[in-house]
Amino acid sequence: MGNAPSPRETDRPPAPASNQFLQRDRLRKLLQVARGHHRALILTHDNPDPDAVASACGLAYLLGQCAGLSTTAAYGGIIGRAENKAMLRVLHLPIQPVSRVEHQPRDLVCLVDTQPEVGNYSLSSPEVPQLVIDHHPARPASLLASFHDVGGPAGATSTMVTQYLRAARLVPGPHLATALFYGIKSDTRDLGREYEPADIDCYNWLFPLIDKPALSRIEHPSVPARYFAAYHRAYERARLHGGGEAVVADMGEVYVPEIVPEVAERLVSLEGLRWSLATGSYKGELYLSLRLNDRRVNAGKLVREVCAPLGGSAGGHGAMAGARIPLRGRSPELLANDIFATFLRAFHLRPGPGTPLVPLEP
Repeated sequence: MGNAPSPRETDRPPAPASNQFLQRDRLRKLLQVARGHHRALILTHDNPDPDAVASACGLAYLLGQCAGLSTTAAYGGIIGRAENKAMLRVLHLPIQPVSRVEHQPRDLVCLVDTQPEVGNYSLSSPEVPQLVIDHHPARPASLLASFHDVGGPAGATSTMVTQYLRAARLVPGPHLATALFYGIKSDTRDLGREYEPADIDCYNWLFPLIDKPALSRIEHPSVPARYFAAYHRAYERARLHGGGEAVVADMGEVYVPEIVPEVAERLVSLEGLRWSLATGSYKGELYLSLRLNDRRVNAGKLVREVCAPLGGSAGGHGAMAGARIPLRGRSPELLANDIFATFLRAFHLRPGPGTPLVPLEP
């Protein structure tokens, strides 16, 4: 990071004593793997969210400072959501499209906020990544990595990376601190969803370090007219099921894939709703996003079960999950309707046309 200070001991409160030794041991093992390399490619899932972007930049800083590696943080797909674009622009984060990266076979390959086998990241070579750090439930393929820290007690991968920085006695500069803080804030919905004590601890540790005006500019960006058109179409197409227990919305063709989870997140706030599901097509793929208010159901597990037979890649955890499914000549509208029917049956609701969320005026 351009404005990051040199390594120094922090005068901030240390990590909780019960976690210090465990985190330092993990850091030692991580650096043992890293020090056999000169360069590192740190890759997020495609179309990364703030947590993925911040985690990649944080790990790049850690490996550069503690292992002396030349690091490149990269992503596949696009960054299209207004807040995410503002995050990169305002904080000048050193992350770039993986298509611009010359990856060498001897590079250290790291995955953050995703895992092998998920299939939602862009790596042309078939090798197993050497480092995997992700807060989502562990996948078997992750255990093949030389170093893996997956599925731990954290609501955001940014929390896990912050813990490594603290174990290394590194204090991030204002831009990186703001990115990590926003990564935690957005993935836990302001510490209101699936958060752990570690998230609160790192959130509080980072807060004095962040650039607060920059955070405000990120959270309140300008948006294009297409944004409002997409929401209008989503609300117009949304259908209620089960007497208002569920809402599904096929948005049709979308201008950026990130608008699909954004709409699902907005719809799940409907009073009395148990779950929301949004779909939208983008460049030959159908994107879907599930949000739950019902803690008895695991969103990630359900989405994987539904999408795997359709050739899709999926990820997620308790209350939120998403997937993308190659269309391969299939009609996106018919595929979305089939998926809606499958989810409705999974929640013991009868498939059908449903009731418009916003009734048409006479």
